[in-house]
Amino acid sequence: MFHVEQQIQRNMKQLRLLAKQYPTIQSVCTEIINLRAILNLPKGTEHFMSDLHGEYEAFTHILNNCSGVIREKVDDLYSESLDERSRSELCALIYYPEKKLRQMRRAQKAGDDWYETTLLQMLDVCRVIASKYTRSKVRKALPPEFSYIIDELLHADYDGVNQAMYYSKIMESILALQGADDFIIAVASLIKRLAVDHLHIVGDIFDRGPRADRIMDMLMAHHSVDIQWGNHDILWMGAAAGSWACIAGVVSGSAAYGNLGVLEEGYGINLRPLALFAEKTYRESPRFQSRAVEQDRLSRQDTLLAGKIYKAVTVIMLKLEGQLLRRHPEFDMDDRLLLQQIDFGACTVTLDGVAYPLADCHLPTVSPEDPYALTEEEQQVMQGLASSFLHSERLERHVRFLYANGGMYSRFNQNLMFHGCVPMEEDGSFSTVELCGKRAAGAALLDLCESVARTAFFGAGAPKAEAEDVMWYLWCGKNSPLFGRHRMTTFEHLFIADPSTWTEHKNPYYQHIQQEEACVRILLEFGLSSGISHIINGHVPVRASDGESPVKGGGKLVVIDGGFCKAYHPRTGIAGYTLIYNSYGLRLSAHKPFESIQQAVEQNIDIHSTTKVFETMQQRMRVMDTDVGQEISEQIYDLSLLLEAYRAGLL
Repeated sequence: MFHVEQQIQRNMKQLRLLAKQYPTIQSVCTEIINLRAILNLPKGTEHFMSDLHGEYEAFTHILNNCSGVIREKVDDLYSESLDERSRSELCALIYYPEKKLRQMRRAQKAGDDWYETTLLQMLDVCRVIASKYTRSKVRKALPPEFSYIIDELLHADYDGVNQAMYYSKIMESILALQGADDFIIAVASLIKRLAVDHLHIVGDIFDRGPRADRIMDMLMAHHSVDIQWGNHDILWMGAAAGSWACIAGVVSGSAAYGNLGVLEEGYGINLRPLALFAEKTYRESPRFQSRAVEQDRLSRQDTLLAGKIYKAVTVIMLKLEGQLLRRHPEFDMDDRLLLQQIDFGACTVTLDGVAYPLADCHLPTVSPEDPYALTEEEQQVMQGLASSFLHSERLERHVRFLYANGGMYSRFNQNLMFHGCVPMEEDGSFSTVELCGKRAAGAALLDLCESVARTAFFGAGAPKAEAEDVMWYLWCGKNSPLFGRHRMTTFEHLFIADPSTWTEHKNPYYQHIQQEEACVRILLEFGLSSGISHIINGHVPVRASDGESPVKGGGKLVVIDGGFCKAYHPRTGIAGYTLIYNSYGLRLSAHKPFESIQQAVEQNIDIHSTTKVFETMQQRMRVMDTDVGQEISEQIYDLSLLLEAYRAGLL
């Protein structure tokens, strides 16, 4: 008892603040009872995804079908009473209620009987998904305009004779007031919100696919999400911070995949000066043919211009990268200073001591005497691009969201998430890397990287300028935790025809994680010692079609990059993974390619996913076993002190 009194005295200031929220013994007791009940509920479902790479339509569908979870619930409820077509139609309605309702009305299928039946079915689905949460949590998730009605219907006793008329009249009123469409939309939204309690994005939202900006809008609207930065994300963050090397890298990558539209339409970046410069300076080059040609997204004329833009900005990028590497010898990347290795007379470039013929020798802006100097026109082009990037309000909103909700890594419910790797040596020790005059390894290195990344965007003066250079290093540096390879062979792919020069050797980390011992050591480095802890990785696509398993290190590590981006589908044989972590354990859902939202609505076509359970819990996990449970336990302790203070007359 003496110990409790000491704790009360030490925490009296905090307890007085808490007393304003819980002014009576009864209110304290009620809250303690409520919190203890919550601790014993099943843990919420977490979904993990990575490497979205701008594939907006596929991500939209995965988010709407909750990685197949909604279809599972519908099948569980109605496999015996509804045929497959009817179940698919119900699912499509939940995924895309506005679009599906318009289609049903056009087909004249949406009569009163259909509305009443459909509403009851959707409420059944919602009731099942909501069953693992407290009524209070469900109420907080309810759409405000229908909160009372949905709450009543979710907890309806349809067998109670006295209430049957009451609930029947509610349904009749919804239909009579022509509010059924809005009600269906509200229930569909609630189902999707409750199906996934928390979403983790393990890096690489940007590049390759067409509309990363729209994915960012969806993530900003999500009820609970965190993000671990990928190297493609950090490139865009560096560009938004003002790094010229990162800006050129973003534009070059967008041109390479025929996605200049995301810059112009998505973020309002003015590419006209670059286009005029490219049209005047460069001729057509097959090496710089935009990959959009394969997708028939551009006309022949636009394709030629895109290729010239691609080449013009890539040459500028190589120059800016050379300037940066000369400023930072500590990056130990002199092997990337390749413009100075060009023999313009022989039209060759020397790489690792070997002279290779240049596949494209038309480099009119590169001076042999000073190959990394920008011409006056290139300087003007970059000044215009930098101004556009720095004044894009939408890009700034998205990047601020990445900073506010993201980081280099995250520890969540005993799992460790990061996009790339923890750089390691051949002997398994953690590599020491120097950034901004500081040297660090292991977890401390990732902490240093995150600190520098924040300085790049929010800092000022010389520290900000140096941090901007580090943002480029995090994108493609030889010991960057986000890149994880010894070099990025952009120059080799574009200027050397010999494919033997295109190899990018992976960091030794990727060999060591095949062993459970190494994974356990990494987890311990980040302060996780629980037997249920895992490392969850993105970045390196799993070649599922070749039989590669995403589960490594004796089950302690899961790679969830399954090739979400269309460019990777031939390599992986699938179209992405979702790792699902619920109260029963871990399972991995592998997705087949997605055609289009239009097909999903009009033909009720879903993404086909196959699920593999690879770890089950001996006992069902409850909220008390989670990070939130730890916070609730601390709240209960504080409330218990407040209760004793009331009873002792101290408050």
